[in-house]
Amino acid sequence: MQRQPLHSILQLITKGEGETLDFKKTISSAAKIAKTLSAFSNHKGGKLLIGVNDNKTLSGVRSEDEKYMLDLAAGFYCKPEVTLTINEWELGGKTIIEAIIPEAINKPVYAKDEDGKWWVHIRVKDQSLLASKVVVDVLKRETKKEGSLITYTKHEESLLHYLGDNPKITLKEVCKLLNISRWRAQRMIVNLVSAGVIRNHTTEKEEFYTLS
Repeated sequence: MQRQPLHSILQLITKGEGETLDFKKTISSAAKIAKTLSAFSNHKGGKLLIGVNDNKTLSGVRSEDEKYMLDLAAGFYCKPEVTLTINEWELGGKTIIEAIIPEAINKPVYAKDEDGKWWVHIRVKDQSLLASKVVVDVLKRETKKEGSLITYTKHEESLLHYLGDNPKITLKEVCKLLNISRWRAQRMIVNLVSAGVIRNHTTEKEEFYTLS
């Protein structure tokens, strides 16, 4: 007797949430789901499974309601609009919606919150986090495919020397180290990140930079 292969969606669920996969029990707000769509679009793309609990069990959904909310989020709460591929699966008598989000060609993709404000989100591990101005500017430069010509002044040299002796540095620490304005520090960091000289790291608590 042949063993039936595990359904591809169940295989995904078994792997658990990560930088390209997110579970939602249901969609209660188009604005909230737009945040996830923005984060995946600004990263490598990803898949959203609706009708799945955080503990990987199936709860199922009413498919038409969820599809409507996804379309609303992608078309009216994301800028530019996110083009979704939506699949519907029946597993164990329950309906699971799979939304496939492609990586955006034109970054950054903004998401409108419930107050009508537009924000950029990025995917970090299994979380969708608010992007800093530095990250937004790096995404813009990637889209424009602009080259980064780095002129190594004493400021760049001092920063790289510091990172050679220390594991990381924050924007506030860069301003203090080099005695420059926040705006000037941000512009310098964007150039260095875009050129691949340093790396940006975003967490819930802070954003910091390390040598690449």
